Amino acid sequence: MHDFPTPEVWLPHRVSYGETDTMGVLYYAEYLHLFERARSAYIRQCGMSYADVEKKGIILPVREAQCRYRAPAHYDDLVQVRAGISEWGRASLRFVYEIWNEDKTRLLAEGMTQHALVNPQGRPVPVPDWFRQLCATEKC
Repeated sequence: MHDFPTPEVWLPHRVSYGETDTMGVLYYAEYLHLFERARSAYIRQCGMSYADVEKKGIILPVREAQCRYRAPAHYDDLVQVRAGISEWGRASLRFVYEIWNEDKTRLLAEGMTQHALVNPQGRPVPVPDWFRQLCATEKC
């Protein structure tokens, strides 16, 4: 494995039948769902649920998403989803992701999501210190 931002989170996920196409391969759009689950797990592991972040007035809409597919995952495979924050802007952040096979020997996909930080009215807001500190804690 190559350099990856820390802190990070690993989220195990068993591919369900409903997440696959007719060939039993994980459907391409499901990778973005896995990214979302890992992103939520990252924030939760740091000490706060995403719902609690929203209650504090910060919403993280996705501005951009990318995924590069390297090898397929199949029905009933256990995959490991890795997530971390690679970049902070004044009013934005970038999560990066990797999806590995069960024993983390084969990279299946990698990607990123770019997020704006906005208030409940949809207006950009600077990254609050409390949120940056929360996401940089070693418990993540």
